[in-house]
Amino acid sequence: MPADTARQVGQRIAATRQSRRMTQADLARAAFVSLAMIKAIERGARTPSDATLDAIAGALGVDSSRLVTGHSGTERRVHAALPELSAVLAAYDIPLGPPTRTTAELRHDVERAEAWRLAAQYSRIAERVPALLADTLRQLHTSHAPDAARLVVSAARTADAVAYKYGAHDLSARLIDVMRWAAAQAEDALLSSTAAYVRTETFFAAQAHEAGLRALEAAVDAAPSPDDAHGFAVRGALHMRAAVIAGRAGDDSAADLHLTEAKQFGDRVQEDIYQGTAFGPDSVRMHEVSVAVSLGQDHVSRALEVAQDWKPSQDLPAERCSGFYIELARAQLWSGLADDAFESLKVARHIAPQHTREHPWAKHDAATLRRLKRADAESLTSFAEWIGAV
Repeated sequence: MPADTARQVGQRIAATRQSRRMTQADLARAAFVSLAMIKAIERGARTPSDATLDAIAGALGVDSSRLVTGHSGTERRVHAALPELSAVLAAYDIPLGPPTRTTAELRHDVERAEAWRLAAQYSRIAERVPALLADTLRQLHTSHAPDAARLVVSAARTADAVAYKYGAHDLSARLIDVMRWAAAQAEDALLSSTAAYVRTETFFAAQAHEAGLRALEAAVDAAPSPDDAHGFAVRGALHMRAAVIAGRAGDDSAADLHLTEAKQFGDRVQEDIYQGTAFGPDSVRMHEVSVAVSLGQDHVSRALEVAQDWKPSQDLPAERCSGFYIELARAQLWSGLADDAFESLKVARHIAPQHTREHPWAKHDAATLRRLKRADAESLTSFAEWIGAV
């Protein structure tokens, strides 16, 4: 950490928090750390780790460098972790001895990392998950147990979150291959369906939307007949994802068909996390906006109608809520509602700063807004500089 004292860092964090009218408890929840830690950091009794500092900065909606002079920030930390992930993947099928953690410790750490993924805490993932993925692979090679395979799938999915979001698409594809390899050993058809859901990222990255739609439809056909909430949710999530990629492919009828199926499954479950994926009525409603935007400018009225009388609950995963407001901003921008679009982008930033900053649509639309509204220079330019659009 740079040469600033712990007291100076704590004072900057406290001042920034107060300027945003956040309590210490608010900041603790948003940054995914304990209230006791926030209190200790603000009074200078503790020096935050780089990952904790990035999480606090993200929750406050500022660059880490605003809190600590010279701090490298999340992006550099993520990219620094990618070679370690590559090294783990190079030996994924080679037994390298027993894990360094107990089974209970592995399960706890994998669950915690999944929570970071859903909360868009990419700096924390970059710091911890390469070693965690290596340990889950060691556990699988040692035990050959289905539960160990499930841990590998979850850890690889969490690692993929940073690889994909930060543009390392080849690495992301390799992580998804490891997910599929491990899922096949878990004796759990739903887990293979989940891997197929995540695999769609490779088609998005390659803009191979028609092929991605066919892959998802094959996954729907291969999924087991649902007989409980998890089964309904997994099949519904596949339809939800298929609707979006059908929209990107310009296939209106397929998008509508899959969205209708997703709604029917969504109505049969409560909103929750199933197999690592948020699904339920609210998630499907958010994807109505995503589908409308994916289909293009002629469909944006549908997105605006959804958002007119409904907003996502704060209980939903931060990454998904942030994505909703980013997509809504695009619909608003296409509809000539520039001020509303900027407000939506600011909401997305407040919910999940790290996710918003790395989202290509958010960058593009912030740059467009700045060109359209040069008179509102200060706040808009500040946002555009933060997101890297200028």
